[in-house]
Amino acid sequence: MHLLRLTKIIIPTVLCLLTMAGCAGVGRRLEPPRVKLATIRLEEFNVLETAFEVGLRVFNTNDTALHIKGIECELEINGQPFALGVSDADVEIPSYGTELVQLHVYASVLDIIKSAQGMQDQDQLKYHIKGKVRLGAGGFPALLPFESEGSITLPDLPELKKGNPFSKPL
Repeated sequence: MHLLRLTKIIIPTVLCLLTMAGCAGVGRRLEPPRVKLATIRLEEFNVLETAFEVGLRVFNTNDTALHIKGIECELEINGQPFALGVSDADVEIPSYGTELVQLHVYASVLDIIKSAQGMQDQDQLKYHIKGKVRLGAGGFPALLPFESEGSITLPDLPELKKGNPFSKPL
């Protein structure tokens, strides 16, 4: 009788402890990745919209791998909205590792012109990126926000030194 009572107490206690230990990894807080603008390349230019391919260097500072299922970002140049994009990237970044994630961003020609004002007087442009990385590993997909800023050194393009690069006929 005493053994039966002890069993009724021990088994639920052990099950409860095992459940809490198993859930400890699920509730662990992940650090947001660090993201830097690595490349930007013009893909398509038309009257209303311009498409760029952007490479984001994503740094995983966690002790566990990040399985990225998607990424979205907004890019500002010189404090002006510049481009917005998403990607359905399927990338695994090892713990304390890094990967280059490509995505397409789209900019209004008007936003590009606003950002380009005064470029001929500058050697560097300041950028600001903010966005979210969607994780897909496990049963609990998560969003990790990121934010980064830096500067881009302008190439020595004569069009930028002379004036507005958009004044040339297409």
